[in-house]
Amino acid sequence: MFICNAALRNKEMRANCSSSSACPANSSEEELPVGLEVYGNLELVFTVVSAVMIGLLMFSLGCSVEIRRLWSHIRRPWGIAVGLLCQFGLMPLTAYLLVINFSLKPVQAMAILIMGCCPGGTISNIFTYWVDGDMDLSISMTTCSTVVALGMMPLCLYLYTLSWNLEQNLTIPYQNIGITLVCLTIPVAFGVYMNYRWPKQSKIILKVGAIVGGVLLLVVAVAGVVLAKGSWNSDIILLIISFIFPLIGHVTGFLLALLTHQSWQRCRTISLETGAQNIQMCITMLHLSFTAEQLVQMLSFPLAYGLFQLLDGFLIVAAYKMYKRTLKNKHRIKNPALRVEARFKKKSTSPKETSAFLEVNEEAALTPGPSGPMALHRALMPTGRISCAK
Repeated sequence: MFICNAALRNKEMRANCSSSSACPANSSEEELPVGLEVYGNLELVFTVVSAVMIGLLMFSLGCSVEIRRLWSHIRRPWGIAVGLLCQFGLMPLTAYLLVINFSLKPVQAMAILIMGCCPGGTISNIFTYWVDGDMDLSISMTTCSTVVALGMMPLCLYLYTLSWNLEQNLTIPYQNIGITLVCLTIPVAFGVYMNYRWPKQSKIILKVGAIVGGVLLLVVAVAGVVLAKGSWNSDIILLIISFIFPLIGHVTGFLLALLTHQSWQRCRTISLETGAQNIQMCITMLHLSFTAEQLVQMLSFPLAYGLFQLLDGFLIVAAYKMYKRTLKNKHRIKNPALRVEARFKKKSTSPKETSAFLEVNEEAALTPGPSGPMALHRALMPTGRISCAK
């Protein structure tokens, strides 16, 4: 997927600049800035690793998708609508406000705005799985945001740059969006079919894929830090923005989902989907729209954003796991029978039962009034184990 994108970008640069002697494509390799040489090595690593990661990851995560629940999201796309509002409403607005409030160069401001207008990235899907989020909603949001980006990316960029004097035209990477859609939907479709025909085997594939995806994410992070050493000489303000931008996306996405009365599981999902952007699509658009000298000042932002969104995702997962363990320990202390239940029935409890138990108990812990004990009672009733322990 990304090999084709790289070849396409080089071909379009040569076609657009064939008549210009000042174009970077007509200059010799020795005259290229050092930052672009670093970017070339970095792009090669991300090309190989990302292609393998997305293929395996989306197939394995597709094994968690149930056709019935996926169809329910399509019939009543309230969660998808909230996610799209966060993706193409909150994120471009946040990028614009960050650009206005910080003193940045025009090319750096464009890099931030383009990042805010990009669709969601597939990295959010694996983080959603790790925090017991709604996988059907997560994959639906990633796919829908990529489709909607065909029209919303140029619209958002046009609206937010009306007052700016741009010296060049921005090129929307439509072919990159199309290739992303194909590489997203085909592995997921195979995963859904696998889950439908062989549900037991699909659970094993899902667990293995989640582990492999986590390892590959670490590989991408380490490769980015090592190979992008020459790109970290940018303005410290740009690095600060790349750090706080995904955090703002996670927080605002969670709050908007909460205000629209989404479940806690959906709130976590929408939060992760909002803050995780498609880094490769941003880099592709920058490469198609700006010169080599401008790219040296711009490429450090999407690279830093990608690394910080990885870091934020791992921190969110770690915080959720700690909260999950604390919540379970509290219920075991309040209900001694649960200790015996955990010893003898731990192996028989499926991940979906555990997620449902945690989901209802979150609502019981955070909802005041008499509905709290009733919610706890409903969480324990499906298993039918408490009455046996008595």
